[in-house]
This record gives sequence, C-alpha cells and structure tokens, in this order.
Amino acid sequence: MKYLIVGLGNIGEEYLNSRHNIGFRILDALARVSNISFSDKRYGAIAEMKYAGKTFILLKPNTFMNLSGRSVQYWMQKENIELDKVLILVDDLALPLGKVRMRLKGGDAGHNGLKSIHQILGSQDYVRLRFGIGSDFQRGYQVDHVLGRWTAEEEVIVNSKMDLCIEIIKAFATMGSERVMTQYNRN
Repeated sequence: MKYLIVGLGNIGEEYLNSRHNIGFRILDALARVSNISFSDKRYGAIAEMKYAGKTFILLKPNTFMNLSGRSVQYWMQKENIELDKVLILVDDLALPLGKVRMRLKGGDAGHNGLKSIHQILGSQDYVRLRFGIGSDFQRGYQVDHVLGRWTAEEEVIVNSKMDLCIEIIKAFATMGSERVMTQYNRN
C-alpha cells in the first residue's frame, strides 16, 4: 500500500528555514532518520521509504507554494495513490508555535498551498498535519512572519517537535487518521 506524504514549502535559498517551509523541514527530518535521500524529479524532490509493510512517497513540490496542487496531482496519478492516502504537512498561523494537529479535511484558511491543492484536486477532503507557527506579528505583517526565518528560541521548539511529527506520519499509515487524531491531537 502506498502513501503520498507532501511537505509544503518554497524552493530557493531565500526560503530556506522559513516558517512557511516547515513541511520541507519535517520531510528532511524523516528522510534523515530513515537513511534515505531526495532526488529531483518532475514537479518535486522525491524520496521513497518502507515502513511496516507500507511504501511512503515523500514529496517536496518544486512548483512553489501557490502551485503545489500540480505536484500533488501529478504524483498521486503517477503512483496511483488515492486521496485518503495523502498527507499534507503544512504551516498553520492559527496554532501556537510548535503545536501539531492532524485534521481530516477543511478549508484553506488563506494558505496558498492548500488553496492550490483544493483547486487542482477539486476537493478539500485530504488529511493534513498542521504545524503551528504562531501569530506573534503586528497587523499587516503576516507575510513577513510566514516567510520569515525562525528565531533562535523558535528553533529550539521546532527541533523538539520533529520526532513527534515523524511518529504521527508513520501512525497515519498504520493506525489510520481517526485513531491518530484521538491519540495525538489531545496533547
């Protein structure tokens, strides 16, 4: 059984370590502990890993955030993966810094990556792992906050949550979304 795990982010040095690239960062952490590496392919960087008899296709789209849906659709079709086997890793302003939550479906909340995925796939019924980046910014500075780099204090919090994110990704394929939400969303 195959699963598509998509970390949202933007390519390029100027976006490296930005809050908006938390999806890339989580996948990089998963690849590191799994001893696998990414290869540049069509519409993104891809890595493949096996876990508990399942195949995980890890995808970091290279289409920039606003066009993430193209990459997701292409790899779903190429690998013949159904929507319920797709997990999107995304930054979330509505959650406090470092808070991690799984959600089965929902709107895009103004997130351009999720908006693109919805437009291309024609559905909002896909699972997402939301990583809180907080909303500690002055009115009118949302873009600066989202595209800004983590502070040293934030880095400590973010790094402390990588193992949890990896655990949740693996549980998504082995336990199912409902059980994952019950077990992990309450903390």
